[in-house]
This record gives sequence, structure tokens and C-alpha cells, in this order.
Amino acid sequence: MNRFYLANPEEEMEFMPIIPLNEDVDGQEDDKIPDELSILPLRNTVLFPGVVLPITVGRDKSIKAVNDAYRTDKLIGVVAQKDSTVEDPIIADLASVGTVARIVKLIKMPDGGTTIIIQGRKRFKIDAITTEDPYFKANITILNDEVGEDDAEFDAYISSIKDLAGQIIQLSPNLPSEASVILKNIENAAFLVHFVSSNLNSELKDKQELLEINNLRTRAETLLKLLQVELQLAELKNKITNKTKADLDKQQREYFLQQQLKSIKEELGGDTNDREIREMQRKAEQKKWTEAAADLFRKGVEKLERMHPSTPDYSVVYNHLDLMLDLPWQEYTLDSYDLKKAQKVLDNDHYGMDKIKERILEYLAVLKLKGDMKSPILCFVGPPGIGKTSLGRSIANAIGRKYVRLSLGGLHDESEIRGHRKTYIGAMPGRILQSIRKTRSSNPVMILDEIDKIGNDFRGDPSSALLEVLDPEQNSTFYDNYLELEYDLSKVLFIATANNIAAINPALRDRLEIIDLSGYSIEEKVEIAKRHLVPKQREMHGLKDVKIKFPGQVLTKMVQEYTRESGVRELDRLLASVMRSLAKNVALDEKLPDTLTEEMLAKILGKSRYSNELYKVGNPPGVAVGLAWTYVGGDILFIETSLSEGKGELKLTGNLGNVMKESASTALSYLQANASDYKIDPKVFAHKNVHVHVPEGAVPKDGPSAGVTMLTALSSAYTGRKVKPYLAMTGEITLRGQVLPVGGIKEKILAAKRAGIKEILLCWQNEKDIKDINPDYIKGLKFHFVKEMTQVLDIALLKK
Repeated sequence: MNRFYLANPEEEMEFMPIIPLNEDVDGQEDDKIPDELSILPLRNTVLFPGVVLPITVGRDKSIKAVNDAYRTDKLIGVVAQKDSTVEDPIIADLASVGTVARIVKLIKMPDGGTTIIIQGRKRFKIDAITTEDPYFKANITILNDEVGEDDAEFDAYISSIKDLAGQIIQLSPNLPSEASVILKNIENAAFLVHFVSSNLNSELKDKQELLEINNLRTRAETLLKLLQVELQLAELKNKITNKTKADLDKQQREYFLQQQLKSIKEELGGDTNDREIREMQRKAEQKKWTEAAADLFRKGVEKLERMHPSTPDYSVVYNHLDLMLDLPWQEYTLDSYDLKKAQKVLDNDHYGMDKIKERILEYLAVLKLKGDMKSPILCFVGPPGIGKTSLGRSIANAIGRKYVRLSLGGLHDESEIRGHRKTYIGAMPGRILQSIRKTRSSNPVMILDEIDKIGNDFRGDPSSALLEVLDPEQNSTFYDNYLELEYDLSKVLFIATANNIAAINPALRDRLEIIDLSGYSIEEKVEIAKRHLVPKQREMHGLKDVKIKFPGQVLTKMVQEYTRESGVRELDRLLASVMRSLAKNVALDEKLPDTLTEEMLAKILGKSRYSNELYKVGNPPGVAVGLAWTYVGGDILFIETSLSEGKGELKLTGNLGNVMKESASTALSYLQANASDYKIDPKVFAHKNVHVHVPEGAVPKDGPSAGVTMLTALSSAYTGRKVKPYLAMTGEITLRGQVLPVGGIKEKILAAKRAGIKEILLCWQNEKDIKDINPDYIKGLKFHFVKEMTQVLDIALLKK
């Protein structure tokens, strides 16, 4: 049932009441209704006989039809539209059965609209539409209700309709109380069916089907089914409403019970949250923190006590206080000042690296004598795989400190360093304080791994956030956004690692004590394999009890012919391959020899990957061997030069950088200016094009180190003199004919030794760098130290 208020059916505007008329509709005379009637389409309702209905008319056609009918016999045919959304209906949009209505009253509204009150008379059927303009007119046939003989079953239908309608009214709080009175006062069975049908809260098509049923008993039976559906919906809505109310009552009940429970717990000694707060206060009494930290903690606890545990801010304050309690304020581990023991630990864990070990022992010596000092910020710079990161753990073990590693590679959010403000959702302290919290020590050894690979984009610049962390003059008052306090990091021994120092922020680099780690020589790699790699791989592959020796010559062959690296990672992977092969043989119960041979190595690893013969053979004129530095260590490169007929143009290929291109131009200009000194015909520069190429064109190359190599290659091409087949060189040149020093000498020398080079040409100022290398590692190499470019060509070029 609806509210006995119906949205305007003809134009959807204001709500108007459905007015019942309790009269005998069937008693009216059929001959008073003409055969042709004007038709009024209704959008969203069906008019039943006997029902009085107010309608606001808005469409021009409808207004004209109503006015004409009101001026004549006041009768009009009312039919429902099949689709209520159609603004301008056509014949196909109209139902075929409607109700003849008498216009009881016509009212002109102030807004220009027209409201009519119509009374349903008889049902009719449209036989044919006679005209469509200015409004619909149709020939109709009156439909009379088929009424059977009085029987008890029909009376039962009528009684059930009244009962169901009454129940719906009781279950619907929005329906007026007058509706029950109206139902009780209706005595005419046909009018009761029509009145209830008109107010039925069903779809338009269901009401139209009721109107089209000729048999009154069948109509009452169909109406009864629709009422039962509506009653079920009303009961369901009432159940949902009562359930919602019950849930609300349950919440109120739980609130009062919670309050009572709180009072009971207070009588028994406090609830869980109170106990947690008291436990926090007990821990705080044992902390050795600053006055500012103690004051902040006290305020946080007072705030926590005033808050209910269910509030969102409770967890924010609780987590902040928990962090303050977990941080090791002024809690330090005792350093071991036994320098001999520290030296032994470092030597056992890492072979070589004398410079770093010396620096750590110096730090310990000062700490032992002074008792306290600001920790230096060390930065180990070197190629991958030489043990920079693992060295940090060895240092921690040597001095008896906690160890923590912080990987910075790809970090782009400065909040990762300084922390988020604690009011943000998901806020956390910075990773520096998280690491301190994890180690529970304020003086750990903290490894800042891959500091040269910190991201820098629109999302932030973490390297700038590290400036305060890594400045010995500032990190005693490091401020974390989450902690909202200053924390002393001056006792932390920071050790940064990097592959390329040029990629580090200059301001950050200024705060670091750079310690260069060059690659390992062949001898060092063999020794590292014997001491560390082979035992480690034995244990990892379950071969700890298998007695098989790895002789030095086999390890040397593995280093020379299967690896080209500064570190030992590739060597470690090769040893793992050998161990896997041996493990398979052991699992198959095959007999293993006592010693690993070169033949076994070739069978397991395949043919040699690298050969030194490439650098030893004689090359044609115009080809020289240079030494280069890369972030993975030293390397060997060829520089090839060829001449062709032309106009003296210089062509450079091989993916060269600007500095390297300028070195080639400088070398060529120097030769042009000093052609007579080297017995070169000056005319050749005007009639010969020169092409300089550096192989492996896919690899970018840059730097001034190839200057002497460019000069040698060009001189060889112009003079026709070959370059010594086992000579490599490096150095920068000038137009004045001088040779300048370059960097990365140790890496370059080791790369030359790995490649089988026998002679190396360097600037005289680089002689000091040779002295830093263990003489055993460069045994067999001959060095030429030069000051001028003339000396370079005298040494490098063979006589014709």
C-alpha cells in the first residue's frame, strides 16, 4: 500500500491525495457515456472506477483536451502510458483499456498549470483512435464487470483483502490512521477492490492488469496475491528497522557495561592499558636520557592517560613513547682496545687491505689513549666484489661493537633518513634511528652501503638529508621528524661504501674520509681463494669432509683464464660451479682424485674465456694498447688509427666522451706542430684523412688517460713504425709536449698484469703510486716513467 498520496501521474510534480468515493459505481447509466471520447494519457498511475483522483495537467495536448471536455459533458477517457518516461506519447504508447472519468472540478493554478479532480466511472476499451490532433479521440466500448453469484469464497476474498490491507497499514508507520477507518466503512465489494488496487504499492503494469480483468472475482484473487507480496515487504522493512534499533540499543548497553567494567577494574587495580602505562613509566625511570627526552616522555604519558584506547590518536602516542623507550639513550658497548687482537681479527677475515687495517688500528689507538673521540666517517671506494661491505662486519668484530647494515641503493625518499612526522598515517622513524633501535646500542658500526647509488628525483634528495648524519660536527644533535627530539649519533662508527666517488653529492663527499680500495692482483686472488673462498664453498656444498686439494697453479689458471674482474665475486661463482660438479660425483659414489687438475677444471668450466696472447702479438702500425679505469676496476683497451686519401679530416669512433675526443685532437695538433722532429712530411696532414677508433663501440669511454696512447697510435700511423707488442701506457698530454699524471694507477697496473703485459709507460709523477703496490704483485713488470711526449714515442715506437 502507498501513503494514499500519489505523485502526479500526468506531470510529475507535487503530491496530491487519492480521494475515495464510497458509492455504487455500477449503478450508473451506460447511455450517458458517448461512443467517442477525448483521451487523457496518465504517466504513472491507473484510474479505477469509483476513485476520485486529483491530477495536475501540464502538457499542451492534455490541457486542451481537459478544457474542451469540461466545457461539454465533463467526461474524458483516462488511460495509462506503457512507458512513463515518454514525453509526447503516440498511439502505441497507450494502454488499450482505461477508465471513463468525470471531471468534478477544474482549478487554474497560480503558476499557469491546471489541476483537475476526476472521478472514475466505467472501464472501457479503445476500439480505434479517430484523431490525434489537437489531442487523442477514440471510439470506445464500455466494459462491464462480470459478477458471479454470491458465494462464500468471494466473500472470503473480500474479507482477506480488508485484513491484509489493515495489517499493511499497521506495519507502515508513515500511513495515516484514517486509512483503517476508510477500509472499515467501505461496504461495496467492487469499490473496495478498486480502492485498494488504486492505493496498491505495486508496479504500473500490475495495476493495469487488474484493470483489464473483467471478472470481479478473478480481479479480487489477483489483488489478494499482490497484497500478500506487499505485506511480506512491509514485514521485512519492519524487521530491518527493529534490528537496526536493536543494534543501537546493544551499543548503548555495551557502553554502560564498559563503564561498569572500567569501574570494577579500577577497584581491582586497573585495566590492561593502565598496567601498560605503569610499565612504561617503570622503564622510563631506568633510562639514561636527557632532560628534554624525559620531559617529552612525561607529557606523552599524561596525554595517553587522558585518552580512551579506542581513539585513533592513542596508538600514535603509544608508538611514539614505545620508540623512546626502545632507543638506547647513552647506552654503549665497551670497545676492545687490544690492538694486537684487532689486527689478528682483521687479518683472519680479509687478506690484504693493509691501508684500511692501518686506519682502523690508528682509530683504536687514539680511542685507547684519549678514552673518547668523535667517530670518523669512513668511505671505502672501490670496484664491486673486493669485500667493502664484509669488511665492516670484521671491523665491528675487531673492536667489539654491534654491527648493522643500511642499504641506500635506489633510496629516493628523504623521509627514509629523517623519518615522517608522527601525525601522518603509517608514519615511522627514519632508518638511521630504526637501525639504532634494532642494535640497542648508541655506538654500533653502521655500514651505509652503496652511498653513490642514492636516488635523486622529484620525490626527494636523501643525500642532502645525510649531510647532518655524516657530519662529525653536527651528528651529535641529529633531529628525527618522528622522534621530535635530538639524538646523539657522534659515537656511531659510520662506514660508507661506494663504487664511483664521482657519483656522490659533492657536499656529502666533503664530509667523508675517502679510503681507496683497488682491485686484487692475481697472487692476492689466489691467496683469498685458498684462505676464504674454497673453505666457504666446501661447507656450502656439503664437501667439508671430502679431501681434495686445490693447488695454486689450478687457482691461478682459473683467475687468469676464466675471470676479468678486480674483485673475487666471479671467482667465487666459478668455485661454486666446481664444487657442484664434485658434489654430484660424490653423490653418485664416483671416485675423486686427491688433487684438482687443470684437465678437470677445463672439463667442468669449459674452454678458457680469456687469453693474454691478444696483447702480446705484434700489431700493424697505428695500433697502441692503453690502460683505462672503470668503476669495476682497471681494463685494457686498443686504440686503432688508419690513414686514407682526403683533406686532412679527423674522424673519431668508439663511443668516446668529450675529454677523450679532445685528447685525440690535442695529439694530432702536437704532431702537426712538431712534424719535422718526428720526420713526418707536413703535407701528409693536408692530404690524408685520419680515423681513430676504440673497439667495443657499445661501451662509453671518456677521460684524459688515453692521451699518450692516442699520440702513440697517431705517430705510428704517420711514421709507419710499429708499437712494441707487449707495451701498455696511460697518461694525459698537453700541447706543450708534457705528460701529466692520471689516477687509478693500481687498478690499471693490476689489469695490465692480468692481461700479460710486460712493460708499462707512465708519467714520472705516478712513480709514487707504484710504491704503494706490493712489489711481489708487480714482479716481472718493467716501468718507464716519462716527463715529455718525445720520450713516449722514443720508448713506444720500434725502429723501421
